[in-house]
Amino acid sequence: MIAKKSASSALATPIVLTDTKTLRKHARTGIQQGAVTTGYTGDRIKVLELLNASLATELVCVLRYRRHHFMATGINSKAIADEFLEHSNQELGHADVIAKRIVQLGGEPNFAPDDLTKYSHAEYIECETLVDMIKENVVAERIAIDSYREFIVYLGLNDPTTSLMLQRILAVEEEHADELADFLVTMSR
Repeated sequence: MIAKKSASSALATPIVLTDTKTLRKHARTGIQQGAVTTGYTGDRIKVLELLNASLATELVCVLRYRRHHFMATGINSKAIADEFLEHSNQELGHADVIAKRIVQLGGEPNFAPDDLTKYSHAEYIECETLVDMIKENVVAERIAIDSYREFIVYLGLNDPTTSLMLQRILAVEEEHADELADFLVTMSR
């Protein structure tokens, strides 16, 4: 084993690297678990639960954005409706990568329609006006932003792959919130 202290602090925990022989031995243990090796230190069951809640949130957002895309009317509606459709497609992409990660961790993605609104952090609100549609989508994005930030902190260094995936999704959710907030500012002028 090789031990190395972090350059940033003498009090930091030393980094320990596993020797090749041990890495090879561990890799042969539980091979039917695929990517979930003995080195996985996350609470897999809790991570799967949180990922399924994230999946439900993304799918509810897909449906809400899709409805708003088709229901948007008014003088400013074309550009906003197009944005709703683009966001819907991006949220579907997020749902796909989350579902794939759930399977990689040995879980099953929950696509059951009855469970989506039950587990989603965001709400499915139909709205009547274009301004209300934008506001509800900003609210949903802000919920997703805080939810993903907390999930990333929860994971810490225990599941870097899921954390990186969530960081990428979070960056897009922040863009969505900013774009929609800009529409609100433009419409209030």
